[in-house]
Amino acid sequence: MRFKGKIDQWEDEKGFGFIQPMLKPVHKEERIFLHAKALQNRSRRPQVGEVVTYSVAKDQQGRSQAKTVTYAGEKQIVKSAKAASSWPLQVVLLFFLLMAGACWFGKLHYYLLASYAGLSLLTFVVYAQDKQKAQQAGQRTPEKTLQLLALFGGWPGALLAQQYLRHKSNKKPFLWVF
Repeated sequence: MRFKGKIDQWEDEKGFGFIQPMLKPVHKEERIFLHAKALQNRSRRPQVGEVVTYSVAKDQQGRSQAKTVTYAGEKQIVKSAKAASSWPLQVVLLFFLLMAGACWFGKLHYYLLASYAGLSLLTFVVYAQDKQKAQQAGQRTPEKTLQLLALFGGWPGALLAQQYLRHKSNKKPFLWVF
């Protein structure tokens, strides 16, 4: 649900302010917290008195805050979901096909193939649980653990999790180590 309000306080150096709802708020708070990241148009800074439209979401402490804030007269930007690339799946399938072929011809032991498959599955599951905990503000899996699982053979599962779960896929320092 979208609401309409006026920016009644803005701390530019801190990057946040507050919105005063124009109608009696359904969301109970008299003023709604506004962070600069919630602004759809970040090419200009908000000014006190500007009319905006916004949606309301709860933060980790259960407080209401403005989301997807647009200035009056501007259209809301609807971001399309980024489609997962197919190359990680192709790389993983090729890797396992090559390993299976090497096992078939006696060049590798089947235990190695089973180890990679098991660690990959475990790593994928750990990534999925970490993403779920991140969304619920729960106890996270340390990044070092995720990196070690990938290093010890779970890299195919990590690669698939990053692409298809969209977890840890935008964090550049993490990807650099990966």
